Amino acid sequence: MAKKYVILDTETTGIGETDRVIQLGYIVLGAKEVEVQNEFFSSDIPISFGAMEVHGITPDMIEGKPTCQESSSYKRLLELNTDENYMIIHNAPFDIGMLEKEGFNTQMKVIDTLRVAKHVLPDEDAHRLQYFRYKMDLYKEERKEADALGIEVKAHDAIGDVLILKLLLSKLKEEVASKFPDENPVEKMVDLTNTPILVTSFRFGKYKGKGKTLQEVAASDSGYMRWMLSSMDNLDADLKYSINHFLGA
Repeated sequence: MAKKYVILDTETTGIGETDRVIQLGYIVLGAKEVEVQNEFFSSDIPISFGAMEVHGITPDMIEGKPTCQESSSYKRLLELNTDENYMIIHNAPFDIGMLEKEGFNTQMKVIDTLRVAKHVLPDEDAHRLQYFRYKMDLYKEERKEADALGIEVKAHDAIGDVLILKLLLSKLKEEVASKFPDENPVEKMVDLTNTPILVTSFRFGKYKGKGKTLQEVAASDSGYMRWMLSSMDNLDADLKYSINHFLGA
């Protein structure tokens, strides 16, 4: 069976523990065919106003819709969920975590374009999808792509974001192929997704904006970095990995 690439995004009632998926959008790229899935769902969890501000989905838009697990798009995703296929998401842990609440257990190989971008484009001011939409001129290509696939382009809408993600994936694939010419770029993106990112500069805390690298601070103020590890609950896994790396732990 030919490999398929599932480029996916969700919209949700919010970002908390109890929040749920209310829109699922994905494009399936096969050997010859392209499949588009885009569906809204009802939920017992009210949509937060903060979430509405981001995605514009209001309660009346999901009233009477099936739940995520009842939907045809979710059932189709279950069919695609095999280890020879690939799932491509920007900030994969969030969407996968939301899908897990619906009973989804990911078997596909995962490419997180956010993590890949941080690996191969470490000096960018940001790595958000909408940032790349403009920085890479993806917005100039999206209308033609959208018309070909019958997709309406709308920022922060699941299927609109998937379209941008499809264009970003192509750019990242070129970047990965350039940096790792002897490796399969798709498999390398899977590898980079699972590889810790070595953070070299401070973006917050008392050394933010002072031009100090983590290596320099590890040499001059290792106590501060050890304090960060023991006292700051919001450190992400990459920063913890990087601090331990430069401390020689």
